[in-house]
Amino acid sequence: MRALLASSISVACATALALPLAASAAASPSVSSAARSSSSSAAELAGSTQSLPLAPLGATDRTLGAARAQGLPERNTEPFSLLGVVWDDAKAELHGSVQVRTRAAGTRTWSGWQDVDTHNQEHAPDPGTAEYDAARVHGSTAPLWVGHSDGVEVRVRPEAAGDGRATPGALPRGLHVDLVDPGADPDGVGAADEAEQGQGAEDRALASGARAGAAAARPYIGPRPRIITRHGWGADEHLREPGYVYTGALKAAFVHHTASGNNYSCSQAASVLRSIYRYHVRSSGWRDIGYNFAVDKCGNIYEGRAGGVAKPVLGAHTLGFNTNSMGVAVIGTYTSTNPSAAALDAIARLTAWKLGLYGVNPKGTTHLTSAGGNLYRKGRSVRLNVISGHRDGFATECPGTRLYKKLGKARSSSARLQGRR
Repeated sequence: MRALLASSISVACATALALPLAASAAASPSVSSAARSSSSSAAELAGSTQSLPLAPLGATDRTLGAARAQGLPERNTEPFSLLGVVWDDAKAELHGSVQVRTRAAGTRTWSGWQDVDTHNQEHAPDPGTAEYDAARVHGSTAPLWVGHSDGVEVRVRPEAAGDGRATPGALPRGLHVDLVDPGADPDGVGAADEAEQGQGAEDRALASGARAGAAAARPYIGPRPRIITRHGWGADEHLREPGYVYTGALKAAFVHHTASGNNYSCSQAASVLRSIYRYHVRSSGWRDIGYNFAVDKCGNIYEGRAGGVAKPVLGAHTLGFNTNSMGVAVIGTYTSTNPSAAALDAIARLTAWKLGLYGVNPKGTTHLTSAGGNLYRKGRSVRLNVISGHRDGFATECPGTRLYKKLGKARSSSARLQGRR
């Protein structure tokens, strides 16, 4: 999501029970057929990432302004459905604009130019963690879902003088566009995982531990919602790093939007999620998908980062505040579009249950210690709403103005589901 910098214009940033990490689905080779193609393994499920380097564009196109613009001329590609622009240094920001146009697969029909959200850095591991410091981590834009496509054109223009900079800025080094194919839905996508139905016992144990010593005479825990597991949406467990990382507790939930666009059907949501997962791991270089949970516009809830949906899994969703929090991403862009009532209801149901396991009131406030970001210095204790928007912890437009304005309703609904007044 695009950071709200003082010098620039702000822009926008099922059917299974809640389960921990499920078993991997059957494996088959990954496919990739472009320059700088992502590494693949014979164990990976179908799906691929094509990496195409961007090059300087001539000054003949007057719409591009400065000759420092980079891009990719109209080009045929292998099939893909999601894309983003990536660069070498994860700490470098892309001060400028990214636009793409794509061709629907098997046709001669090209889309109009679409803007890509240029700031994805605030969705990242916390500074000082092994994940943040890993050499594989790169800078990247937000991913954009474009649907089944086989052609692409890209142009990246640096900020011009007058956009808060005295002279046109330099673009980050190593710019390339990554084209992600999520592969076909594996058999059984969205089906319940029979082997994992005993998870309720773990919920009760966690709730008991969370309430130990608490003054409350009754457990305020919302009903466990239906959650589509990683196995259920077809996550390839060979992509992510092995093992899990946990934090000590769960004190807050940060709500996000993926800024990947709203042009998807609910039947495509699993494909969108597989694409974002692959983009976060293969392109951005994170150990797993950044969000702990995702919600689609039909109100389906999906398990995100692996490690157990009832556990305090460390994510990479809110730079500086990933510890003791969870990230819930609504799939889509909600800067000028209202989120659906079903999505808001899903946020309420999910937080009522998960926060309830840790004895947390969704309508309350909490304190988190910043690990460093553009709003709060490292080590500062910050008071936040238990259910906050991403912009509360980082200067960003995320989760979009329209979704952010609905969080008060989500807090109230979540508390009611916990049995609070």
